Amino acid sequence: MPSFHPRAELATHEVSNQPQALGDVALMDDPALQDTTARAFDRLTATGTPITQDHLQEQNAHLTAFGAKAGSETMRDLGRQAEENPPKLHAFNAQGQRIDEIEFHPAWHDLMALGLKNGVSSRAWTHPHGGHITHGALMAMMSWTDGGVCCPISMTYAVTSVLKEHDWTADEWLPRVTTADYDPRVLPAGQKSAAIMGMAMTEKQGGSDLRANSTRATALGDDEVELTGHKWFCSAPMCDAFLTLAYEDAGLSCFLVPRWKPDGTRNPMEIQRLKNKMGDRSNASSEIEYRGAWARRVGEPGRGIPTIIVMAHHTRYDCITGSAGAMRKSVVMAANHVAQRTAFQRKLIDQPLMRHVLADLALETEAALALAMRVGTSFDAATNNDHEAALSRVLTPIAKYWVCKRQPGVIAEALECFGGIGFVEEVGMARLFRTSPLNAIWEGSGNVIALDIQRALGDERIAAAFTAEITRIGDEIQSLKPLTDWIAQTKDADPRLFAERAAIVFSADALPAGPVRDAYITLRLMAPSHLWGANAEQIDCDLLVDRAVGWV
Repeated sequence: MPSFHPRAELATHEVSNQPQALGDVALMDDPALQDTTARAFDRLTATGTPITQDHLQEQNAHLTAFGAKAGSETMRDLGRQAEENPPKLHAFNAQGQRIDEIEFHPAWHDLMALGLKNGVSSRAWTHPHGGHITHGALMAMMSWTDGGVCCPISMTYAVTSVLKEHDWTADEWLPRVTTADYDPRVLPAGQKSAAIMGMAMTEKQGGSDLRANSTRATALGDDEVELTGHKWFCSAPMCDAFLTLAYEDAGLSCFLVPRWKPDGTRNPMEIQRLKNKMGDRSNASSEIEYRGAWARRVGEPGRGIPTIIVMAHHTRYDCITGSAGAMRKSVVMAANHVAQRTAFQRKLIDQPLMRHVLADLALETEAALALAMRVGTSFDAATNNDHEAALSRVLTPIAKYWVCKRQPGVIAEALECFGGIGFVEEVGMARLFRTSPLNAIWEGSGNVIALDIQRALGDERIAAAFTAEITRIGDEIQSLKPLTDWIAQTKDADPRLFAERAAIVFSADALPAGPVRDAYITLRLMAPSHLWGANAEQIDCDLLVDRAVGWV
């Protein structure tokens, strides 16, 4: 929290050698984000996707403007306030009537407005020329403020991929969720300036095994039903509508459940409680029950999982970009701290071992951002390029598996760079660390994702695209060829080992050719170590550290 002229001369001592916290920063000044975004746009152009210089200038101008807003000290402090003042459930009003409303701190609403009004959820669809790359960069920068608000913003972005494919949702709901505005009022969506959407899939008895769901849909006529059952995790239950899964005669189907019935009365989707989570506390994750809730089918009867998985594919992209952004934030904050802190007559940042650790951490964040933007390229190119469309299906879980799993380790080591003060809440690293495991769990934990990669490669079209891409990378980057040959020829490897090695190859390829890529190949393949900073004397530490702190 910023303070005005704090006292440094105290009764017993003078406060000295205490670094100033990171102030306002323009996030698109970060060379890592600049370079990886530019490479993603260049790669998109190379796929033959129609995108002009005017489109690129427009997207880059939007990113620059948003980076200045999201990088402000004020916005980061709003994230702290939202986390320290978690949402409250009001199941009933004073008269004992059921309302199922969530009360949020004003800081939450300010951050939601920042993201939604600046198109974090909508721009991919309203400005489609490079829109998914732009969305990824926006989400990475949004994660500098608070991870909790990223959840409903991400789901609102992702749900559009489903809504636009079906006539009634495209007509009724698509305009609401692609409007760059935020309207927190608890009203029917038709009375609001914009809407946000979530999803509710898993149940207590099944978890990731969605076919074990027990929620039932009773037909009302045509594609309208009443739902009876529960959902074990419903993130952001204050949303205006949700995609959900329930069984009907034809099998497990996908339904849209609005907060309000068509007649304007409250839909009986009851919030049982809010989850008491270790992190991401600003977001209202909940357990809900459908008590005859009105819903309308989306997609074909019995095809619920294929329908809703399209949305999950896009939220996985946001797991990657959000993790990459949070990792970069942690390393930049650590570098800023040690650049000002003196120990043993030298700045900490000039101590060799600290410099090795920072360089290794910074290298990991550059690769994470590059891989995230590479996934964004595949999303943007998918409509015009069959190879990229097929590749996206397997590249997304590969990146999700790797980047999200790397996040806790990176943030823990960045926290350690602060010393004891890093363990203190006011610094902000503790909040980052508590939230860091979430994205590796959300939208499929490690084993689920590793198996999904293998499932995707069971499709001949996807396998062909994957093999072609792996072969290309080995041919273009000779130092990777032994590994790319192993990946291309191995069909029965341990799924987790396969995912890890594929992710390292795609990360190296995603980085622009040059010293950063060379350093990544050296430390992740040629001379790997088990802990951050070991063997880092083999790379250009000065370059990587300067790229992490030289722009702030």
